[in-house]
Amino acid sequence: MARIQPAPGAEGADGAGAAPAGATGRRKAVRYAVPVVVAGVAASAIGIGSALASSGAPDLPKISAQDLIAKMAASDTRQMSGTVKISTDLGLPALPSGLSLGGGAKGGGGKGGDASPQAKLTELASGTHTLRVASDGPDKQRLSVVEQSAEYSVVRNGDQVWAYDSASNTAYHSKAQQGQHGGSNSREGMPGDVKDASPQELAKKALAAADDTTAVTVDGTAKVAGRDTYQLLIKPKQSETTVGSIRIAVDAKNGVPLKFTLSPKSGGKAVVDASFTKVDFGKPAADTFSFTPPKGAKVTEGGKESGKEGGEEAKGGRLPQGLDGLTGGAGHEGGSKVIGKGWASIAEFKGDKAAVPGKGRSQGADKNAGKNGDASKLLDSFGSKVTGDFGSGRVFSTRIVNALMTDDGRVYVGAVSKDALIKAADAAK
Repeated sequence: MARIQPAPGAEGADGAGAAPAGATGRRKAVRYAVPVVVAGVAASAIGIGSALASSGAPDLPKISAQDLIAKMAASDTRQMSGTVKISTDLGLPALPSGLSLGGGAKGGGGKGGDASPQAKLTELASGTHTLRVASDGPDKQRLSVVEQSAEYSVVRNGDQVWAYDSASNTAYHSKAQQGQHGGSNSREGMPGDVKDASPQELAKKALAAADDTTAVTVDGTAKVAGRDTYQLLIKPKQSETTVGSIRIAVDAKNGVPLKFTLSPKSGGKAVVDASFTKVDFGKPAADTFSFTPPKGAKVTEGGKESGKEGGEEAKGGRLPQGLDGLTGGAGHEGGSKVIGKGWASIAEFKGDKAAVPGKGRSQGADKNAGKNGDASKLLDSFGSKVTGDFGSGRVFSTRIVNALMTDDGRVYVGAVSKDALIKAADAAK
């Protein structure tokens, strides 16, 4: 029986170099997206810190922050494989009894599991995970989440994209459109919500926010996965943000980010720490990117269950998106706008008052009163009630991202303090 096997070394994320720092003229929405998506990846993503990363600081030639960023931008490394250890501690509160993130039994692992990348993303939002990654250009990529007794893999080979969960023997299949390389805003190709867990992708997002609201310096050197690296330190200047600093270990030879650490202003362990523990910049074996569903596997094609076992031909379709709602405002009635700039950016979404549990309609008249009651219970477990000139609402807090949901249906979210959210809501009233 054919089973998906991890390739020697490691499997599947894009190894391209990081993008250059964002200019002052970048859209505010891009700046807002950085602290929020970095925290969600956690989102997405996921400190193990110095114990894994350093074994003595190497003696390297001095380099300026500007030149180091340019080195990252100029990196053309597209072939690599390795093992990544990623840890996330968002500080999410415990859910009340009977409630769970992701809504129940589905979600990668066990009978009835969902092999889609979106379902797997929720599992990477907390705890420590081991990833094996490999890349041979934009059209050949593989990423595997290695667990104690199971493995979850996403493989792209040309226009064929597969996701497979060995715990539930379920597979997800899509056909990527020609020329698409699976960025975080793409519904095709290597799904960005999974790929964004890599140090390279996290570094790109952080550098996109490096404008006049940010101090960027080179802060020493370190050994990461046996390689010499420079330590790029990114520190927001704005007092409203909850982000303390971001540290990126950049390979001194080829400019590839090998470690990413996001630390909160409140102190304590890192919110997100992603580090290569092994890395090889040679060409991965061709069969690293091959996959055939095992016999008996339940295959979903383009979001619909195929009804056949193992190896049905692709009918096209789209892989689900994970975090686009954090940055695009899609699906929010009335759209969205961004208040402020840089790390203090706050996104405002105007929703429907009736969508707020217990608001807009009487519970007795609502056929879904029971569901609203559960939703209110969930909101109470996460949020603290607040009032201001804007009226009243709830603030939902993590160690890095806070959100204010007002009773009239507006939502304010950002990597900023609770007071900053209330101030923004008061000003918008």
